[in-house]
Amino acid sequence: MLDGLRRLWEVENLSPHGICLLWRPELIWTHIVTDTLIALAYFSIPIALATFVSRRRDVVFGWVFWSFAVFITACGATHLMAIWTLYVPDYGLEAMVKIVTAAASIGTALALWHLMPRALSLPSPTQLRRANEALRARIRERDQALAALKQANDERQRAEALLRQSQKMEAVGQLTGGVAHDFNNLLSVVLVNLDRVERGLPGDSRLLAPLRDAMQGAERAASVTHKLLAFARKHPLSPVSTDVNARIGSFAELLRGTIGAKIRLVTDFAPGLAPLDIDPNQLENAILNLAVNARDAMMPEGGTLTIRTRPLDGGEGAGEGVCVEVSDTGAGMPPEVAARAFEPFFTTKPLGQGTGLGLSQVLGFAEQSGGSAAILAGRASGRERGTTVRLSFPAAPRPASAAAVAEPAAPSGLDFGPGFAVAG
Repeated sequence: MLDGLRRLWEVENLSPHGICLLWRPELIWTHIVTDTLIALAYFSIPIALATFVSRRRDVVFGWVFWSFAVFITACGATHLMAIWTLYVPDYGLEAMVKIVTAAASIGTALALWHLMPRALSLPSPTQLRRANEALRARIRERDQALAALKQANDERQRAEALLRQSQKMEAVGQLTGGVAHDFNNLLSVVLVNLDRVERGLPGDSRLLAPLRDAMQGAERAASVTHKLLAFARKHPLSPVSTDVNARIGSFAELLRGTIGAKIRLVTDFAPGLAPLDIDPNQLENAILNLAVNARDAMMPEGGTLTIRTRPLDGGEGAGEGVCVEVSDTGAGMPPEVAARAFEPFFTTKPLGQGTGLGLSQVLGFAEQSGGSAAILAGRASGRERGTTVRLSFPAAPRPASAAAVAEPAAPSGLDFGPGFAVAG
């Protein structure tokens, strides 16, 4: 074996490859140039692979790149040996280089086939693209879920704020009712004593004028306390079975002096309405409040004030309840004003021209009577302009003899003066 290795390096009886090419320059230089370029390309590839692997240490199967680098370097060396053996018959060294190249190529090939199943299990670019699309879809779903959660949190916070406001208003109502009740009792004592003093003075006394001014102020203060009690739902009611049409019809004539000559009053009563178990005086007071607000909304141009009644469920004589609607032809309420109109002390009138308790008193009376109040602004009321306030009340049980004892309905078609008409 040693003799065979020794003879592998003997070159005395060997000729270089150039002899085979007859030392023709065009053949010699073609081999030199091409083998040189191939060797340089082979040597540059391992450098590129080594740079890539050293900088990307997270690459899977990085050692395979190093195996390729050794194999390609050996291939480049065989091309250099081809140039060398053109002039020197050093075929033993060339054989050793080819042995190393063969070993590197076999090792690299075996490693590749061994890694083939694992390499095939890696995701392809198409699979990665699909996975990225699925991931983006899940991210969008997550973003939508987060947006929905944020919206739900915002709604919960708004609900909590409304609850806190409701609790505050309830506390204000309780406090207002207690203070108004005590103040009303004190005013009653004041009015009784002022009345006694007035009756005890002679008719020509100089004290009568200031005394009557004091009585008028006390009466106005008592009116405010009644509104506060109605808002707090602590005003004592005296409900009786009432024919709403007849009551409003008889009260309509008294509204003439309140709303003024520029306002045309129209009533529209639905026939056969069930009687209401309600306080008639407080009903008139609520309608008066609404009429005054409607008058202010239509001034100074004037307009039409309509008081309408109809069955609560929309059917004729069904007896489920009664709706009383007060409508005007003014400019209407903006939504933000309509949303707060029933709040106590809220008013759009200038300072000193309104207490802000009128609509809150109406709401308190309606709810204390088992009904409700609502504002229909603009097109929600079926009208192009103006505002409609709707009071809804449940019907009182109608006794068998109710038809015989009920108050007569207001006659239709009566004329109460210029600009005042009642349409039955």
